[in-house]
Amino acid sequence: MKPYEQFVENMLSAVRSGQGKDPAAATALIQDALRNAGLMPGAPAATPSAAEAPARAPFVDLNGVPDWLRRQATAKGGKPADDWRARLDALRPRPQPVTPDAPGQFIEGSFGNAAGTRRYRLYVPARAATGPRPLVVMLHGCQQSAADFAAGTAMNRLAEEQGCLVLYPDQERSANSSNCWNWFDATHQQREQGEPSLLAGMTRKIVQEHGADPRRVYIAGLSAGGAMAAVMGAAYPELYAAVGVHSGLPVGAARDLMSGLNAMKGKHLHGASRTLRRRVPLIVFHGDQDAVVHPSNGEVLIRQFLGDGTVREIEERGTAGTGRGHTRTTALDDAGRAVAEHWVVHGAGHAWAGGDPSGSYTDAAGPSASAEMLRFFLDQAGD
Repeated sequence: MKPYEQFVENMLSAVRSGQGKDPAAATALIQDALRNAGLMPGAPAATPSAAEAPARAPFVDLNGVPDWLRRQATAKGGKPADDWRARLDALRPRPQPVTPDAPGQFIEGSFGNAAGTRRYRLYVPARAATGPRPLVVMLHGCQQSAADFAAGTAMNRLAEEQGCLVLYPDQERSANSSNCWNWFDATHQQREQGEPSLLAGMTRKIVQEHGADPRRVYIAGLSAGGAMAAVMGAAYPELYAAVGVHSGLPVGAARDLMSGLNAMKGKHLHGASRTLRRRVPLIVFHGDQDAVVHPSNGEVLIRQFLGDGTVREIEERGTAGTGRGHTRTTALDDAGRAVAEHWVVHGAGHAWAGGDPSGSYTDAAGPSASAEMLRFFLDQAGD
């Protein structure tokens, strides 16, 4: 049995064993399967880094310097007020430092509607805008966060070069215990419902508040985030000009957890025959050794987004500078425009191709999914 088959078989067995038990028992079984596959840490989560630590409001001292600290500081010849501020300052979490390759602002915010509230991180380039900026929405995978995904994809570096805004929505543990976007739940696959309504509303908010170009708004994601990016492209073709899916699944491949696990195994994908409202340009990356989401999902996803329109395909093979081979198939419409690209990265598993090791689920080898997706997105301008 191949690795990805063994993994999903373990997940299915866990769900079957958990049927009839309380939800906590079923969740524990699923988490054991994830842990055995190396997708969930076996030890307690590490203390969040400064980049992931939640921001706190600045401390305001309304009571003045305490008498005991005043006496202590005076005895040492210091200035009590300065000593008090220094001690407090040492206790505050530090904001994420700017780096030479991504010197812009990485700000925090939140958006809420009837479906709930989600936090986000937004990268705003340091370079001055010469007009409305493109906006790329990036959806993290399971067991990830917005800050982690930003680090692993290194999209902020590219955004600084291209003058793009990058929005990283953050899933809540209360919505999914593994921090997955709920792509497999029918409730979260419809326009203006559930998580799609939250993500679309958040996107519109950023476009309005930060002056993004509404004609150049794109969405991409990894794994569960990639599956949700596909859902968003299908549900809101007027909002997103192109979609990027890395190691994800087609729209409608599942209706619940059990069918979702089967889809991850590459089974019953005939259920992903939903007709899109209109064609949306799509770029797909998938490792041919993915042990979590079967590579056949990428093939079905491409066919789903292309629809019945006339296209011709061009296949190219290459090797990245780091040595990872790949095959890229480009679909062109009657006007010769690229409407889809399918990248199969040879020897790669369930990880962001060309990613930065500072983030989780990344593979430094192979072509850069971030660079190729952004290139594909910006090429759609004016179509």
